Amino acid sequence: MLWQPALPLKYLDLSDDQLAEAIRARRAELGDRLIILGHHYQQDDVIQHADFTGDSFKLSQLAAEKVQAAGAKYVVFCGVHFMAESADILTPDDVVVILPDLSAGCSMADMADYDQTVQAWTEIHEALDETRGPATRVIPITYMNSSAAIKAFVGEHGGAVCTSSNAARVFEWALAGGDKPLKKGEVVKILFLPDQHLGRNTAKAAGFVTEVDAAATGKKARTARWDPKQESGGLSAQEIRDATVLLWKGHCSVHKLYRPEHVAEMRRKHKGVTVLVHPEVCQEVVDLADLSGSTEYIIKTIDAAEPGSTWAVATEVHLVNRVAEAAKKRGVHVEMLSGCQCLCTTMYRIDQQHLLWVLDNLAEGKVVNQIKVHSEARKWALVALNRMLDLLGKGSVKAEPKVKKPAKRGGIEVATRTD
Repeated sequence: MLWQPALPLKYLDLSDDQLAEAIRARRAELGDRLIILGHHYQQDDVIQHADFTGDSFKLSQLAAEKVQAAGAKYVVFCGVHFMAESADILTPDDVVVILPDLSAGCSMADMADYDQTVQAWTEIHEALDETRGPATRVIPITYMNSSAAIKAFVGEHGGAVCTSSNAARVFEWALAGGDKPLKKGEVVKILFLPDQHLGRNTAKAAGFVTEVDAAATGKKARTARWDPKQESGGLSAQEIRDATVLLWKGHCSVHKLYRPEHVAEMRRKHKGVTVLVHPEVCQEVVDLADLSGSTEYIIKTIDAAEPGSTWAVATEVHLVNRVAEAAKKRGVHVEMLSGCQCLCTTMYRIDQQHLLWVLDNLAEGKVVNQIKVHSEARKWALVALNRMLDLLGKGSVKAEPKVKKPAKRGGIEVATRTD
């Protein structure tokens, strides 16, 4: 987690209405030079100021597209750290990306450390070398919810980024050899970072027997969980050889809270309820649910729901509440699958006080909380992202070197932070 300095007391003394009014005034003053992005998990008083809302990758793509169209120079990303990194990777060199609160990280992204990943890569290949069996290629895949350093590692080692909506397609690409056709007798293993649950659910959807299935049926598992805190991931050489997909031991702190008993309780409570979950929940919950899909899939599914229908949704509370409020007007009942407050606490650190603070600084000629990805990491992260985009027929993003040194642009002093 990066260190965030305390705000001046004047921001803490303002009411919500005063903050909102001041933000609108600063936005008007900054005009087309500024774009504000709001992730779906943000609280409503922040979302009201967003020019665009969406999931992490959609917003990064929008940042790249809209800054060019509007000629914007500043992107304020109301999300978490890895999202702002992705926006910096995808936007042109002269665009400054800002995170209102530097302490807004992602516990899942933090669970995949670069040094641990390098160590895992070495240990996996050492185990494979012991076999003297068929030639094996390991292709790393990382979820969008990962640091720029992990994306860069994946890009440099022949892998790709995926989102929750296209993970199955990226798995298929990797198992077919990725960018290089498979040689005769060669096999592929996937190292999936950092969310074990998305990886496991994707593997099962592809027809693989997971460790969860194996424990219940006695069949041979084709997935294995890699624990980066244990030697050789806590796996024997044989377990590494047997697995087709090695799942990094990481998870989303929000989606981990949903349990199978919540599904059973909801079905008792509402006859005919449709249970709709995010694939970051554990496999046991996905297996019991009616539907599973990305944040955008959840929103579109509820938007298309028939009046009179009842839905239980397993994802972050702010998104569920926002979707439920809109659905209520159409006679559709939506509630959270669990009664617990499944809140993204790090996302919650972005508030109107911090948003106003960064806008005040911009208006006064200073950039604070800039998120800047090192040029080498950016180069390889773009490779990983472009492999995904090419698969989807979206076209590649051109790599442009980012300026490494602080500079002054249009009279604005740029105070950079480099990871």
